[in-house]
Amino acid sequence: MKLAFQLAYKNLVGAGLRSWLNVGILAFTFIVIIFFNAYLDGWNLQAQRESIKWEYGHGQLRHQDYDPLDPFSINEAHGKLNTPLSENLTAVLIQQASLYPEGRMVSILMKGIDSDQKILELPTEAFAKSDANIPALIGKRMASSNKLEVGDQLLLRWRDKNGTFDATEITIIEIFETDVTSVDAGQIWIPIERLWNMTGLKGEATYFIASEKYSHSPVDKWYYKSQAELLKQLQEIIEMKSASSSILYFLLLGIALLAIFDTQVLSIFRRQKEIGTYIALGMTRWQVVQLFTVEGSMYSILASIVGTIIGIPIFWYFSTYGIGMPDYVTQQDMGVTIAQRIYPAFTIGLIMGTIALVVLSATIVSFIPSRNIAKMDPVDALKGKVQ
Repeated sequence: MKLAFQLAYKNLVGAGLRSWLNVGILAFTFIVIIFFNAYLDGWNLQAQRESIKWEYGHGQLRHQDYDPLDPFSINEAHGKLNTPLSENLTAVLIQQASLYPEGRMVSILMKGIDSDQKILELPTEAFAKSDANIPALIGKRMASSNKLEVGDQLLLRWRDKNGTFDATEITIIEIFETDVTSVDAGQIWIPIERLWNMTGLKGEATYFIASEKYSHSPVDKWYYKSQAELLKQLQEIIEMKSASSSILYFLLLGIALLAIFDTQVLSIFRRQKEIGTYIALGMTRWQVVQLFTVEGSMYSILASIVGTIIGIPIFWYFSTYGIGMPDYVTQQDMGVTIAQRIYPAFTIGLIMGTIALVVLSATIVSFIPSRNIAKMDPVDALKGKVQ
């Protein structure tokens, strides 16, 4: 095997530009595969972290009638827990309302949350510092779309538990910035005690956010969504995006492997005398097959080395400074968490897995044309006859 590697290396170096073209194509493919996968992994990890910090916590205990995708059931999806409220749960009550910025009517979700909660990153501590009648928090997207600023007073209209309309003024006390659109766009956050008084739904909630210490036991009329279940939809979106992106780098890998295949076919055709000489000197046919297979796989080994040398500074730069996303992507309510800067996650497992994929693929592609060597007649090969 050592002799095979030595001969393969000398043959590759002797081939000159042809070898470096193959190595260059494979190295480019190697870098692209790692970069795209790291980009999606980084997006996935950031989106999960932000969703946990701003919306999901460590799980949610939801009312049996609550469906986040059904706006017609939100007003009726609330109730009281039949068990004493755990300190590891934070109540959230959701009601539909209408906001009137500058005389325009905007349909929103009015969400009440405990001002003392510590589970989410929402700046609810600002409620206690405000002397406004009804203090409200809004996100940057909500503020931007409705041209709202801190200190603005707006008319808010809602229905109480009996269906009676009521209205009052709210005051914007703080505008928070988050990558999670589902806690920002089209909604306001107010103290849950105020919302209970406004709607007459004292002690009721639409769902509860669980802390890390929460231990779930079945509760009548409520169902529990674990953190993994809440993040499942996001992971499915990332996986779908990864599957569609894989078409690009498998196409690039296919082009690189085709170049290696053609190089091996041409090499075997042009080096028949050399093959006959190897056999005449005592090598078996399968040893010669092994030699040409190793020679083909050496392309991928050199490509991995070249790709690593070129890729390390590129990977370091993007993992440190990130990839900026345009405002029209991050500021739109698309239901997907996208950060303003995405930091690719270049893990050892991803890099080693990509190296293994490239080397294994190149070895298989090199072996396919090399099998024909086993069928060659060494005498005709020494004479240079085409076989």
